[in-house]
Amino acid sequence: MFPIRALTLLACLLPLSAQYDLVIANGRVMDPESGLDAIRNVGVTNGKIAAISARPLKGTKTIDAKNHVVAPGFIDLHSHGITNAANEYQAHDGVTTALELESGVTSLKAYLKSREGKALLNYGATISHAAARVMAMKEFAAEAAKWAETTEVARGLRERGRDLLLKTEEEYSQLAFLMERGLKEGALGLGVMPAYVPGATRSEVFKVYQMAARWKVPIYTHVRGRGEEGVQEAVANAAGTGASVHVVHLNSSTRSAIPAMMEMIAGARKRGIDVTTEAYPYTAGSTFLESALFDEGWQQLMGISYSDLQWQATGERLTKETFDKYRATGGVVILHSMKPEWIKLAMASPFVIIASDTMPYAPGAHPRGGGTFSKVLGEYVREMKVATLMEALRRMTLMPAQRLEAIAPQLKNKGRIKVGADADITVFDPATVKDTGTYQTGPRFALGIPHVIVNGLPIVVDGKTVPNVFPGKPIAGNYGGKD
Repeated sequence: MFPIRALTLLACLLPLSAQYDLVIANGRVMDPESGLDAIRNVGVTNGKIAAISARPLKGTKTIDAKNHVVAPGFIDLHSHGITNAANEYQAHDGVTTALELESGVTSLKAYLKSREGKALLNYGATISHAAARVMAMKEFAAEAAKWAETTEVARGLRERGRDLLLKTEEEYSQLAFLMERGLKEGALGLGVMPAYVPGATRSEVFKVYQMAARWKVPIYTHVRGRGEEGVQEAVANAAGTGASVHVVHLNSSTRSAIPAMMEMIAGARKRGIDVTTEAYPYTAGSTFLESALFDEGWQQLMGISYSDLQWQATGERLTKETFDKYRATGGVVILHSMKPEWIKLAMASPFVIIASDTMPYAPGAHPRGGGTFSKVLGEYVREMKVATLMEALRRMTLMPAQRLEAIAPQLKNKGRIKVGADADITVFDPATVKDTGTYQTGPRFALGIPHVIVNGLPIVVDGKTVPNVFPGKPIAGNYGGKD
């Protein structure tokens, strides 16, 4: 690996006749950081961007990107699809880095080890508050050591302890110990989901924000409720502690309150509170039917009923009888609960990051797992013109990278097309890019994204997955002096 300064100097000294590992030729290179928007040739060597030139470059391999945009690879801050089965659909949607930041994982050490050398995309995660709080409870002490060495994600532990309270200072101390251990193992912050854990009181969550502020790490949160109260709690906690907070899927978390909540977040940001947010471009959400979101009163809270729920496994809309049946067994539902104007508002905002909330891959899963970024580019940019192409790319690349740079400095070399940056690159046709999945079919490969490169290695070429190539690298936090 060459240091960035050395690579930059090398690029200046290399003659244009030098041979690069890969050349992306004749494309419209768009870099949201510098504002570059011009026809250029990009040379890649040793997994890094080594040259950007108006003159031709020679490469061992060449991709002709004529009439296509050459953009930084899309960085997804919110992906529960932490397997290559899900990542393949994301790759065809232009994603090069997919991170599990909302829910987090139970053990960072086990998770990172499980994906090492086997990942299609760059990967990383937070440590799960929901899982750590269960492991900290005395009633689960005998099992906690076993969980600490597994790759089990937070959901299973979350459900076991969702209604229980932390009762003693000893349990709070153990909670802090477990979360800090995850940070030392490479977590990108704390995944905090009070909406799924009714037992986590406002006092407990405030204490977790205090921990995050003390450790100087971000919180990624699925806030309580389906309106104002959850965002207000998160902003108040951030203001009261100095913690950094990222509010996930603002669209589904606030619904009709999204205009006021966007004003709240914008106002907090102007006043120096480190709060960011994200949204996905669909009017339906997706989650687990057995979760606390469907406890008594869910219909009034969400403003929907049984027929607005679609059972992922069969595609059927639910009734009172099938709701009770499937909730007892557990599984995934798609929630048709949002209005197009709410989504349009989020897609037009310059400070709302684009993130998918990709679900674990299964037939019939929510189509956002393969279409979030292509839907924004095709529908909201090209057709509806609610954002410019450069602005949309900024919210898919540079902004998510900047959200992570303090905890993971390696992100300073992602989300950009510049000499010395990691060669995570997405090539797409702005005239044809389009999502293709539906709520009936589940995720499908997007159209108009023929080439995707991760760390200098093509993983999608001419619209087809390159077999047996796993260039994904861990995105690890640097808490405690970790490089």
